[in-house]
Amino acid sequence: MQVYMDNNATTMVDPQVVEAMLPYFSEKYGNPNSIHKFGTGSHPAIAKAIDQMYAGINAADNDDIIFTSCATESNNWVLQSTWVDQILNGDKNHIVTTEVEHPSVLSTCKFLEDQGVKVTYLPVNDQGIVEAHTVKSFITDKTALVSVMWASNETGMIFPIKEIGEICKEKGVLFHSDAVQAVGKIPVDVQDVHIDFISMSAHKFHGPKGVGALYIKDSQKLSPLMHGGEQMNGRRSGTLNVPFIVGMGEAMELATKNIESKMASMRAKRDRLEDALLELSDTFTIGERDNRTPNTLLISIRGVEGEGMLWDLNNGLIGASTGSACASEDLEANSVMLAIGADHELAHTGIRLSLSRFTTDEEVGYVIDHFKAAVLRLRGISSSYAKVQPTPGGEATECAI
Repeated sequence: MQVYMDNNATTMVDPQVVEAMLPYFSEKYGNPNSIHKFGTGSHPAIAKAIDQMYAGINAADNDDIIFTSCATESNNWVLQSTWVDQILNGDKNHIVTTEVEHPSVLSTCKFLEDQGVKVTYLPVNDQGIVEAHTVKSFITDKTALVSVMWASNETGMIFPIKEIGEICKEKGVLFHSDAVQAVGKIPVDVQDVHIDFISMSAHKFHGPKGVGALYIKDSQKLSPLMHGGEQMNGRRSGTLNVPFIVGMGEAMELATKNIESKMASMRAKRDRLEDALLELSDTFTIGERDNRTPNTLLISIRGVEGEGMLWDLNNGLIGASTGSACASEDLEANSVMLAIGADHELAHTGIRLSLSRFTTDEEVGYVIDHFKAAVLRLRGISSSYAKVQPTPGGEATECAI
């Protein structure tokens, strides 16, 4: 059996999404900016995809949703254009973000620092999230933008976006969220929170790789990152990737339709997996699971290196991760675990298991059996005679370490 447990890195494309995309590769392949029927023939599909995106996050008619190549582009667009619009062309010079953002945010902020922008990297609490009052305490009259992720790609912890949005509204500061790990997994309603920009990526919710989107509240000014033609109302130049746009729209609709039942199903499987693995001694999960996305588990097994565990899981045809896919080859200590105060040794032991709506109970059972056997082997204990002992009291342990 092969089991994929790395769905925070990417997901399989839903077969219904593939079916929706196929005609726009070989039958309706015209450039949508052309005026002949080969081009205009794709317009209804693009319009449908836009409607599906608006519905998925409950955007208003006067908002913009612009398709991009990925969330990394969307994140860069917001940060770099804020620099141009609010800092170079204004009287502000400050951006607030967190220590645990995706590399596409942190690296762009480092670039902006080189251009003279002041950036504050907020610490997280022992659950791995930034608290709203911490954000408030660092906003000044020079702050142009606050950028805080909606949910952590590594822990699944959900940040207090609504509270932070209210603070930004009160202070008159633009608010952006990298919502890649939230959209399609938990309800995201832009009418329920005060937020100016959110970044999204199709391949995180069973759409194709290579297409993302940026939500812009009230169609407000944001200087283009990509210059050239007049596509996307002049906001993002480049020939539209019609099949992928169609795929993202279809994936959004499939992911957000009856999302509560999908969440309940994923959560039940995740909790079964988590409870079983916490029966192992000296094993911890990061963050309270009631405040995590329903598919995510970052687990630490004292005495078992993450690299060794990944190797063993891979030999068992199980795909997992030590954290962010964009940094997974580094094999460094988990940055989120270090940020919440874990000792350096323990921070090398974190394993992220992330499920999807396609994960089966049989697959969960297989992972439980193989994971436990791998821990016993890597701890130097023979599984032929050792019996896995529960933690004291026999209860699952959720802690911040």
